[in-house]
Amino acid sequence: MLRPFLAKRMDEDKVEDVLQETLLTIHQVKHTYLPSRKIEPWIYAICNHRMIDYFRKFRRIEKNEVLNFELIEAAVSQQNTVSFEKTDRIFGLLDKLPSQQKTVIELLKIQDLSVKDVSQRTGLSESAVKVNAFRGYETIRRWLRIDSNEN
Repeated sequence: MLRPFLAKRMDEDKVEDVLQETLLTIHQVKHTYLPSRKIEPWIYAICNHRMIDYFRKFRRIEKNEVLNFELIEAAVSQQNTVSFEKTDRIFGLLDKLPSQQKTVIELLKIQDLSVKDVSQRTGLSESAVKVNAFRGYETIRRWLRIDSNEN
């Protein structure tokens, strides 16, 4: 019953992946099902959420691939050497940050993880992840302003 539901909403080659994720999720959260209610809406809701999660993940990966491709194109083009100098400078400044701020920013911006995922990986609370990221961004901005004033 889920395969046709998904087939109407997405490409056929992705249906099996989402279906598998849906079935795994149903198994993991079966304790939340209330027997007094109909099971179909519960199953379809889970399936719909897995499909949305898949699209979000796919869009994020696609966006990164496009950005990486654009960076490669810019590297080939000699007109954009200034932007690569800025990128190198930012990565150099990132290395100067305290290790916790550097790690948080790398996980958030380079590996494109969510705040929740970074929190789980680092053992920091979500609030601490946000604070470390903010402080790191502010420090890099300040260093960039100082560098541009000196030049």
